[in-house]
Amino acid sequence: MALDFSQIIPALPGLTDGMLLTLKLLVFAVSGGVVLGTLLALARLSDNALLSRLAKWYVNYFRSIPLLLVISWFYLVVPMVLNWITGDLTPVGAFTSCLVAFVMFEAAYFSEIVRAGIQSISRGQINAAYALGMSYGQAMRLVILPQAFRKMMPLLLQQSIILFQDTSLVYAVGLMDFLNTARSKGDIVGLPHEFLLFAGAVYFVISFGASQWVKRLQKRFAV
Repeated sequence: MALDFSQIIPALPGLTDGMLLTLKLLVFAVSGGVVLGTLLALARLSDNALLSRLAKWYVNYFRSIPLLLVISWFYLVVPMVLNWITGDLTPVGAFTSCLVAFVMFEAAYFSEIVRAGIQSISRGQINAAYALGMSYGQAMRLVILPQAFRKMMPLLLQQSIILFQDTSLVYAVGLMDFLNTARSKGDIVGLPHEFLLFAGAVYFVISFGASQWVKRLQKRFAV
């Protein structure tokens, strides 16, 4: 059967909207995931045994369950929790629920990257910060974390690429991201295979290009 890609160009405005939603979800999820992951990493490295165990449990739990299941859970749970807290019955929306799910899930992976980055910094650095009169928080914020983030930046970006691919799972709750938009457009015009092939090509080009850039960045940081 011959493939017909003639309807791709007329559908580009809708596909662009889907890609913008995917990128918006990606940026917010990475930002929130890195912040929460950093807090979890600091908690795991804390001398407080209870705090360390809770952070460890969180990381192990979210790394042991499928992301699709997490998305489905939060799609159902987040509106219920917010309604219970605020008493407002206004729908939360699929985007907010998916964003919370991605932040909570990805924080477990970002946490391990950040923890490894912090542990890669020589203990002498924090001892020197203490010698200058800095508190633990100041030493982490001004001395350790800036160096750690520089070392772990390639890994953070690589995990972000994986997250970009995983955003396609939002189809499960009906969110019109790039892949779901392409699938819908293909079904409407009767060309589902062509639109899915086009979507796959776009994901490949973006992911492969970003991976090559990360490799070059990793070599540069190594030097």
